Amino acid sequence: MDALGRRARQAARHVARAGGRKRAEGLVAMADALDRSHERILAANARDLEAADARGVTGALRDRLALNPKRIAEMAAGLREIAAQPDPVGEVLGLRTRPNGIQVGQVRIPLGVIGIVYEARPNVTADAAGLCLKAGNAVFLRGGSEAAHSNDALLEVLRQAVASVGLPADALMTLPSTDRAWIVAMLQAEQWIDLAIPRGGEALIRFVAENARVPVIKHYKGVCHVYVDARADLQKAYDICYNAKVQRPGVCNAMETLLVHEAIAPTFLPRMAEQYAAAGVEIRGCPVTRGLVPTARPATEDDYHAEFLDLILAVRVVPDIDAAIEHIETYGSSHTEAIVSEDYSQVRRFLEQVDSSVVIANASTRFADGGQMGLGAEIGISTTRLHAYGPMGVEDLTARKYVIYGSGQTRS
Repeated sequence: MDALGRRARQAARHVARAGGRKRAEGLVAMADALDRSHERILAANARDLEAADARGVTGALRDRLALNPKRIAEMAAGLREIAAQPDPVGEVLGLRTRPNGIQVGQVRIPLGVIGIVYEARPNVTADAAGLCLKAGNAVFLRGGSEAAHSNDALLEVLRQAVASVGLPADALMTLPSTDRAWIVAMLQAEQWIDLAIPRGGEALIRFVAENARVPVIKHYKGVCHVYVDARADLQKAYDICYNAKVQRPGVCNAMETLLVHEAIAPTFLPRMAEQYAAAGVEIRGCPVTRGLVPTARPATEDDYHAEFLDLILAVRVVPDIDAAIEHIETYGSSHTEAIVSEDYSQVRRFLEQVDSSVVIANASTRFADGGQMGLGAEIGISTTRLHAYGPMGVEDLTARKYVIYGSGQTRS
């Protein structure tokens, strides 16, 4: 780990000093390389999918692992979008003049070397590599064993592309093994690693937090809620709630719990349940929900805490917006919450009082995504309130240092 860390630190210094134009050139080269390498990447992914099928992996979990030409093209498009963004490194912030004439400000600088541990989704390899490079960092990318062939192929393609423009390939590193002992070694390499970011299930995040000696930004589970208010536009509510649960249920910004105001529930829930049934969604509901939707199973306390990542939905009928907010505070994971309402005062209350990292009015929770929010891509969605909160883009992979400009002042 010391040898690998030393190489990464040297690469980070080179990348930081290379300049924004050179880093953007590297990102475009990475995107072009992905476009040229579809067959190679898909062949590697097929090996991972074959192993997943042998283990009986199905549904949303298999979908998270699978690549296709469209998803590879989206990865390349994300890299080009990141390349086109302003260079954050060297940006001067808040320059102000003190009474004695000195000027004090802050400048964005790279974090250094980042260790990212993630599961299942190979697209994280490209997204994280691109964001870290844009911000002038080096990165260790340690994906899960279930996607090992896909991640190895992607990383090899990206490293070759970076080297082709004169940047060090070691800006994009991995660990020699998927053995967790290597993760522990990385997490405890304080001399070389400046920040650890885990992306995956609750068990992985707890493992990283418990073993790390370096700072950790947690990307915790997504127990996301949609609250349908008494004054909701019903068609908007049907469309939003269907999309939030069904469009891609195996991702962290999919809705896991639906909260419905009691005044609208008798009208809204039966028809909504029909749409869910046609899509194969299993509803687990409170007693009022089960009275309106006879096919619903009883919801347990654990169901309201659950990140199902599947076509399963917890439902609760609530008396008012206060009860909806209280439910979110009790069971939520600080990820993403949405309200559907035409009452501006209720929307404003929800946006002000719910303190999750993303709060949405009259749109699907699926928009809690760096690409959809204009960040190009995201390193993940931070549910840690320090440093970064919500989708983490390029600027969130920088730190700030103070600079002082003087003209000969001395302190008495």
